[in-house]
Amino acid sequence: MGFPAQLLGLLLLWVPGSSGAIVLTQTPLSLSVSTGEPTSISCRSSLSLNSYEYTFLCWYLKKPGQSPQLLIYLASNWTSGVPDKFTSNGSETDVFLKISREDAGVYYCQQSIQYPHTVIQPLTQTPLLGHSLSSSSDTRC
Repeated sequence: MGFPAQLLGLLLLWVPGSSGAIVLTQTPLSLSVSTGEPTSISCRSSLSLNSYEYTFLCWYLKKPGQSPQLLIYLASNWTSGVPDKFTSNGSETDVFLKISREDAGVYYCQQSIQYPHTVIQPLTQTPLLGHSLSSSSDTRC
């Protein structure tokens, strides 16, 4: 019985993200953006979000009266119908989303490399909106 337990322990050391819960930190918590001046928001992970050459991080935007909209998945891929003015880049632990004033809303990032998928709270808010997420929102990425 010792060998299967040792093998399981070895496999757990090898599985990406199995060493502890991932903590996300999003900054800034709120910001003001001048007209025509783009800015960036950051999502920092306590552990690497990279696996198989992908960064498992998504960005969402919530506007009043709407469900959250998945903007970007795998850190840099646009969802169908999302304008390419949203850009995201970074490293395996720090990912940045470039936004402008006309993109006012509540933004949040989510990691999807480890269960449960962590969604950052509180959310980064641009100055015009400040709504929170409902529990029925679809936040899969």
